[in-house]
Amino acid sequence: MTRPKVLILACGALARELQTLLRVNGLTNVTVEYLSASLHNRPEHICGLLRQRLTNVRHSFDRVLLGYADCGTSGEIDLVCAEFDAERLPGSHCYDFYLAPGRFDALQEEEPGTFYLTDYLATHFDRLIFDGLGIERHPELFELYFANYERVVYLAQAGTGKTMAAALSAAGRLGLPLTTIDAGWGQLGDTVAQLSTSKWSPAEAPSMSVAISK
Repeated sequence: MTRPKVLILACGALARELQTLLRVNGLTNVTVEYLSASLHNRPEHICGLLRQRLTNVRHSFDRVLLGYADCGTSGEIDLVCAEFDAERLPGSHCYDFYLAPGRFDALQEEEPGTFYLTDYLATHFDRLIFDGLGIERHPELFELYFANYERVVYLAQAGTGKTMAAALSAAGRLGLPLTTIDAGWGQLGDTVAQLSTSKWSPAEAPSMSVAISK
């Protein structure tokens, strides 16, 4: 029986998590491609790059999952999904889909001035935030970006000693208290698990081709 060909076109910040989930779920015939995680700071470029890639490859796949939430695109990513008959991850941000439905909104209501970290963002905090936002070159920007934040919430996926230390370091650089939540894979895990069908054998290791755009 012919197996469906699935493309996951995702943010590079999800690379480790997606590879782990594909392996755990035994998904086969899945091609994974990543756009640069640096688009985290330039969300206005995300949809153009998604359209460019999907225009070239959509016809080659039976199903497409975009490894993004809304991610600052103001709804445009949903238009991309409609144009290319694709699906995306739930929620407004990656912080949202790493949690159970409704949990992110509850955290925001509890403290609107919350800066969120994931394993990836904690590990690459200096490069993505202090370098990426120009704070290292222009320290005066620090107050502009962070004056209204009151706490850091670290949504731990693997929660290793290394990522925990990175989260503590990031909170220290921001001068804010740190709260850690053992989030795991959240809705990301649920969504990837649903890519499995009875046609696929869970005993087989996933066959993946991986490309990262810088």
